[in-house]
Amino acid sequence: MPKLTIRDKEGVIVDKLEVKPQSNLRLAMLEHGYSPYTKWTQNLNCGGNGICATCGIWILESEPVPTHWHDKAAKRFGYPRLSCQITIESDMTIQLAEKWIWGKQK
Repeated sequence: MPKLTIRDKEGVIVDKLEVKPQSNLRLAMLEHGYSPYTKWTQNLNCGGNGICATCGIWILESEPVPTHWHDKAAKRFGYPRLSCQITIESDMTIQLAEKWIWGKQK
């Protein structure tokens, strides 16, 4: 089972979770009580369809190649990756993004 290491916005490890292979990152986070959203976008989001860009997170280890057009743009321009478009295939380390609504560029 892949291990998902979650770091807070300051980079401190807050949890290490075992997740099912091929899990969707956004759903795995929510299932374990971690939200990729802000308090404003918790209820105002696209529900994982890859169009609102409110579920962005930083992938620090085992970054997969983006396949969705919006996730490709996020990677290309240095924005947080869309957790709704990430499949967990192996151990991965992520960091929650500092954001008001959408994440800032690195």
